[in-house]
Amino acid sequence: MQSLLEKNRGALATGVLRLVAMLVAGSLLIFLVLPLVSLVWRTARNFSGIDSETTETLRQALVLTLTSSLISLVVVTLFGTPLAYLLARRRFRGAALIETLVDLPMILPPAVAGLALLMAFGRRGLVGSILDERWGITIGFTTTAVILAQIFVATPFYVRAARSGFARVDRELEEAASDLGASPPRVLWSITLPMARAAISAGAVLAWARAVGEFGATIMFAGSIAGRTETMPLAVYGRYEAGDLNTALVLSVILLGSAMLVLLAVRVSGSRMGEIAG
Repeated sequence: MQSLLEKNRGALATGVLRLVAMLVAGSLLIFLVLPLVSLVWRTARNFSGIDSETTETLRQALVLTLTSSLISLVVVTLFGTPLAYLLARRRFRGAALIETLVDLPMILPPAVAGLALLMAFGRRGLVGSILDERWGITIGFTTTAVILAQIFVATPFYVRAARSGFARVDRELEEAASDLGASPPRVLWSITLPMARAAISAGAVLAWARAVGEFGATIMFAGSIAGRTETMPLAVYGRYEAGDLNTALVLSVILLGSAMLVLLAVRVSGSRMGEIAG
C-alpha cells in the first residue's frame, strides 16, 4: 500500500513538472513568435502596393546587399577554409589564442566592431592612413567598407562550422588513401573535402546570412549612403527614421523570409550531414 502511494506521488510530481515545463516553454515560444507574426500581420494590413520610391529603395538596397554579401562569402570561404583545416588538424602553440581571436567578432558588440574597423581602415586609421597618403585609396564609407564589415562579422560562423566538419572526417580513410598511393592534394580533394562538405556548406550559408543581416559595424564604418553603402538592414532603419513605415515593413518581411529560408537550408544540410555520419 505504501509502495503504491509513493508511486502515485511520484507520477503526480512528474506530471506537475511536465506541465510547468510545457507552460514555461510555451511562454518563451510565444514571446519569440509573437513579434514575427505581428510584423507580417502589420505589413499585410498596411500593404497597398509598392510605389516607385519604394521600388527604387528596394532595388538599390537588394542589389548592394546581394553583391557585397556574395563577395564577402567568396573571401571568407577562400581564406577561412585553410584556417579551419589547420585549426582542426594541427595543434600548435597559440592555437587557442587564434581560435579565440577568430570567435571574438561573434560576441563583440557591433558598434565596437565598426569602430575598430574604422580605426584600422578609416582615412586616419592604422592602415587606412597609409593607403590614403601613398596611393590615395579611401576605404571608409565606401562599398568596400561594407564588404570588410561583412567579412569581419561573418568569418567566425564559417570557420567554426568548417573546423567542426574537418575534425569529424575519418582519419583512417585518409590514411588508407595515402597507403594506396594518393598524394596529399588528392586525399584532400577526394576524401577530406567531400566528407566535410555538409559542414562547410552549412557554415557558408550561416556566414552569408550573417553578412546579409549585418547592421551595426556597417553603419559605423561605412555609413548609410543610398546606392553605395545602404544595405537592406540599413534601408529598413533609414526608412523607419524617415517616417516611411510601410517601406520599412516591406523590407523587413523580405529579410524575415530570407532568414527563414537560410535556416531551413541549414537544417536540411545538417540532417544530410547526420545521415552521412551515421
